[in-house]
Amino acid sequence: MAILNAIADSKGSNLLDILNPSTNVNSKCEKSSEVPICALLDSNKSASEVANVAAALVKEGFSAIKLKVARGRDPVQDATLIQEVRKKVGCQIIIRVDANRNWTFEEAMKFGSLAKDSNLQYIEEPVQDEDDILKFCEESGLPVALDETVDKIQENPLKKLLKFTHPGIVAVVIKPSVVGGFENAGLIAQWAHQHGKMAVVSSAFESSLSLSAYTQFSSYLEIQRLSTFKLLDVKAAPSVAHGLGTYRWLKEDITLDPLLIGRNPQSGLVEASVENASRLLHNFQVDQNVICNIIAEEKVCRYQLDVEHNHLSCSFEVCETGLKTNDNILVFLHGFLGNGEDWITIMKTFSESARCISIDLPGHGKSVLHGVERAAEEPWLSLEIVGDILHKVIHHVAPAKVTLVGYSMGARIALYMALRFNSKIKGAVLISSSPGLKDKLARKIRAAKDDSRARSVIAHGLQLFLSSWYAGELWKSLRSHPHFNRIFASRLQHNDIQNLAQMLSGLSIGRHLPLWEDLPNCRVPLLIIHGEKDTKFKKIAQSMMNTLCSDLRSNHEKGNTHEVVEIPNCGHAAHLENPLPVIAALKQFITRL
Repeated sequence: MAILNAIADSKGSNLLDILNPSTNVNSKCEKSSEVPICALLDSNKSASEVANVAAALVKEGFSAIKLKVARGRDPVQDATLIQEVRKKVGCQIIIRVDANRNWTFEEAMKFGSLAKDSNLQYIEEPVQDEDDILKFCEESGLPVALDETVDKIQENPLKKLLKFTHPGIVAVVIKPSVVGGFENAGLIAQWAHQHGKMAVVSSAFESSLSLSAYTQFSSYLEIQRLSTFKLLDVKAAPSVAHGLGTYRWLKEDITLDPLLIGRNPQSGLVEASVENASRLLHNFQVDQNVICNIIAEEKVCRYQLDVEHNHLSCSFEVCETGLKTNDNILVFLHGFLGNGEDWITIMKTFSESARCISIDLPGHGKSVLHGVERAAEEPWLSLEIVGDILHKVIHHVAPAKVTLVGYSMGARIALYMALRFNSKIKGAVLISSSPGLKDKLARKIRAAKDDSRARSVIAHGLQLFLSSWYAGELWKSLRSHPHFNRIFASRLQHNDIQNLAQMLSGLSIGRHLPLWEDLPNCRVPLLIIHGEKDTKFKKIAQSMMNTLCSDLRSNHEKGNTHEVVEIPNCGHAAHLENPLPVIAALKQFITRL
C-alpha cells in the first residue's frame, strides 16, 4: 500500500489511477466515484434488539448489513434472529451472515433449513471443515461466500480456488492485508469475476489510512467487474457493497482528517467517496494527540574489547543492543566470512526483553589478533583456543550466565563451549551446526582441502575466493535470495586476512576431534535449527538429536531439554534467508529456558 501510494504521489496521481491507468477521455467517467458500504452488526443481543439496530442502520442509509452468527447461540436461535431482522428491514435490504467456520456441518444445516426463506445474499464460511463447504452448498441450497478459506491462500491462490467454482459459492470475501497484498487480492477478485461471483473487499479493524486505500481498490474492482462481464456478454448485477463498515467500531482514528463514510445525498446510501479517499492519502497527517508511544530506532553500541590469552593479544569488535541487564543475555557468533553485523536485525527484535551481544570472531570483520609469529600457512588456531578466548571475552562483557546463538562455524564453537563451560552457558542455539566428522580419513581429507582454501585466500585475494566459495551447492538457496549481493559485499569487509585464513584452516571441521561422543552428556539445553532445503544439515540435526537422547531411558530429565526446528523456504543460512521463523523459534526457546 505504501509503495503504490508513493508511486501515485510521485506521478501526481492517486492509487486508483495507478491500478487502472486512464487510457481514454471517457475512462474517468467509467470509474465509480462512490463505493457502497456494508454495515457490520453485532448480534449478541435479543432478536428484537438486533432487529431494531438493523432498522436504524437502514434508516441511516445502509443498503447491506452483515450479521455475525455462530457466536455461542444455538443455530435455531440464530435463524430466528435472522428471520426477525428480515421482517423488520423488509425485502429490499441485503442481508449477509458470517459464521466464521464455527459450526459443524450438522449445525450449519440446521441453521440453513430454518433460514432458507430469509433471502440471504450469502453466508460466509458456514462450516468448520473446508471439505464440507461444497457439500453444504449442495444440500442446503443456501448461497455461500469464502472468507477464511481465501485468507489461508498465500501462494498460487488460483490453484487453490479451482475446486470452488461451484455455482453455490456466490462470493469471495477478500482482506488485502491478510491475503498477501493488492496483487493477490486482485488475482482472487479476477478469478471471482470470471466465474460470475462477487469479489467483496473486507477490512479488519483498520484506520482511515487503510480504508482510504481499500475504497480506491474497491472502485478498481468494480471497473474490472464491469469490464469482465462486458467481455463475457453477461448482464452486470448492481454494484457490490464492500465490507468497510468496521470504521464505526473504532473510537478514534490516527489522522486529524478521517475518511468520511456517510450518506450520499444523491443516492441516499451510505458510501465512501473515492475522491475523499484519494485526498486523505495525498494529504495524510497523523493526529499527534492519539500517539501513546514512539519507538525510536534501536541504537547499536559498538566498541573494541582487548583480551590476552597465552601470549596472544586479541582485539574484538563487539556490538550490543537491548537492555542493560544481566538476567537475559544472548551472545551471537557468526559463521565463516561473516561478522557481528549479520545478527543486528535479529538482535533488535529482542531489544525490549534481553541484552544482545554479537562478536566479530578472530580474523573476521574488525577483530584482529596480535603477537602471532608463525608461518602464515601453518595452522595454529583451533576450536579449543577460540572457544577459550571467547569464554574470556564473555566473562568480560557478561558476569552472569549467557545463551549462545551460533551459525555454522559459530555454532560449532557454541557447541564446544556448551560442552566445556556449562557453568557459564544457560543454553545454546545451533543453526546449521555439525559436531564434526566421525571418520578419521574424512577428517584428513577435509583438513587438507581447507588448508588449500586458506592458501588460496592469501595468494589470490578475498574477491576471487568468495566467488569460488559461494558457487558451492551449499549456497544455492542463498544465491537466489534478494539480499545476496549485499551479503556478498559484506563478506569483503575483513581487516585481518591472514588470520581469516588461519580460522578457515585451524577451525576446519577436519582438524578437531568430533564432539559426537560428548553429546549424550550435554547438560546445557540445545535448540538445533536447520533450513528446509539444507538436506545435509537436516540429517546431521536429526543424528544430533538421536545422539543427545540416546540415554533417555536412564535420564528422563533430558526429555524436554533439546529440540530440533526446521525453518521453511531456506537453505544453510537460515537466519539470513528466512529470519522470522528463526526469531520465533529463538523466542520460544528463551522463554522455555
